[in-house]
Amino acid sequence: MVILRENQALLSKIATSDQHGENSPYFDGWKAYDQDPFHLTENPNGVIQMGLAENQLSLDLIEKWVAKNPKSSICTNDGISQFKEIANFQDYHGLYEFRKAIANFMGKVRGNRVAFDPDRIVMGGGATGASESLMFCLADPGDGFLVPTPYYPAFDRDLRWRTRVQLLPIICNSSNDFKITKEALESAYENAIASNIKVKGLIIANPSNPLGTTMDKETLKTLMRFINEKNIHIVCDEIYAATIFNTPEFVSISEVLQEMEHDPMSLINRELVHIIYSLSKDMGLPGFRVGIVYSYNDNVVSSARKMSSFGLISSQTQLFLASILSDEEFVEGFLSETSKRLAKRHRIFTQGLEKEGIACLASNAGLFVWMDLRRLLKKPTFDEEMELWRLIITDVKLNVSPGSSFHCVEPGWFRVCFANMDDQTVEIALKRIHAFVVKKGRRNERATINNKRSKPFQKNLRLSFSSRLYDETTVMSPRVMSPHSPFAQSPLVQAKT
Repeated sequence: MVILRENQALLSKIATSDQHGENSPYFDGWKAYDQDPFHLTENPNGVIQMGLAENQLSLDLIEKWVAKNPKSSICTNDGISQFKEIANFQDYHGLYEFRKAIANFMGKVRGNRVAFDPDRIVMGGGATGASESLMFCLADPGDGFLVPTPYYPAFDRDLRWRTRVQLLPIICNSSNDFKITKEALESAYENAIASNIKVKGLIIANPSNPLGTTMDKETLKTLMRFINEKNIHIVCDEIYAATIFNTPEFVSISEVLQEMEHDPMSLINRELVHIIYSLSKDMGLPGFRVGIVYSYNDNVVSSARKMSSFGLISSQTQLFLASILSDEEFVEGFLSETSKRLAKRHRIFTQGLEKEGIACLASNAGLFVWMDLRRLLKKPTFDEEMELWRLIITDVKLNVSPGSSFHCVEPGWFRVCFANMDDQTVEIALKRIHAFVVKKGRRNERATINNKRSKPFQKNLRLSFSSRLYDETTVMSPRVMSPHSPFAQSPLVQAKT
C-alpha cells in the first residue's frame, strides 16, 4: 500500500484520478465478458456480450462493396498508384474529398432537409476524441454542462475526465418516458447557479443512448430557446442519426436551427450550436475511429481543428470512406437495408422479452432497448438493482448494463444491446432469459408458500425475487476469478468517485 501511494505520487492528478468512470458496472460488465466470452462452438456457456452498442447487422453490405471497388484502398493493385500521396498526407484539415463526402452523408441521413458545409467538418479520434476536443474549446475546469438522465456512462470519461468539466444532471423519469421537461431543465440550471457553478451549456444525445428514442421538434425548439435565453451552448450528440427503424423520423438540431433562423420572432444565435457525429454506429465502423465536430461557430471550428492534431483520422481511412460515401447508390441502399434489419432484430428481441412478461420502453432508434425489470426487485433500491445485475451476469450469463451506470434515478432499468451478434446468439440469449424467468417463478412460488405458512394472517404478499446471498468465492473458482470481476469484492466496484 505504501509503495502504491509512492508510485501514485510520481504521477499526475489526471493519471491517478478515479474520474475515468472505469469503476462503473457498465465497464465491469465488459470485463466479466472478457474473462468468459461466449462463442457458439468454443465456449457456448460463456457470457454473451449485450453491453456493447455495435451495429454488426450490415457489415456484409460493406464487404461486398469493398470487393467490387478495390481502388478505394491503397493496399491493392488497383489503388497502389495513390500510395505515395496518401501515405504522405498529414494536413489536419483532412482530405477535402473526405470532408465533402461526410457532409453529404450527414445531409442524406437527415433526409436532405438540411445541408452541411465541408469546411465546418473537424476530425477527431472517434466520437470520444471529438467530444473531448469540443469540451476543451467550450469550457474551463469547474464549468458545468447540463445533461438529461439517463445518459451514456462514458460521457463521464469523454467529457469530464481530462477537461475537469462538471456534468450536471437534469432529472428525467419514467412517468413521461424519460422526456426532458422545461421545469426539470430550469431546476437543474437554478441548482447549478445556487451552487456557484458556471453553466456553459447543455448536452443531449439524440437519438438517446440508452433510451433508443428521438426528440420531437417542439422539444428541440424548447431547448434552443432555453440556451439562447441563458446564452449557453448546446452540444448535440447525433451519432445514432441513421439507426432509425420506426416512426417518428429523426429531427436534427441543425433542422431546428435552420427553421428558427427563418422565423422573425425567434432570436437565435447559431454560434451556440454544435454537433458531434461519428460513423461508429450508423455505418458500423467503430474500429475506424471516425469522429466529427460540426460547429456553427467559426472560432470553435478553428480551435477544434488545431486540437485535432492529437486525434487525426488516418489518411488511408479518409480515402476509403470518401470513396464509399461518395457512392450515392450504395449509401441509399445501405441506409434502407440497415433500417430494415434493425427493425427486424428489434422486433424479434422485444417480442421474445414480451413472452416472458418483460417490457421495454417504446423506442424507434439505436442498437439497444431500455428494459424494465423493476418488478423483479425486492425493494426499489439501487442495491437491489446491483444484486439483480450480478445474478444476470453469473446465472444467466448475459452482460447487460444496469440503469444506475447511466445515472438513471429509478432502480430496475437495464440497457440491452441487440445488434452486435448473429441470429443464433440472439436465440440463445432469449432461451437463457426464458430459463431464468421460469426458475425465478418457481423460487417465488416457494417463497410465497413459505411466507404464507409462517405469516398466515398477512395478506397481499408481494412476490419477491430470490434472496440468495452470494458468496463470490463459490460463484467463480480462483482459477477464473478476474481481478476486474464485476462483483462486490472488486475494488473497482467498491471504489467511490
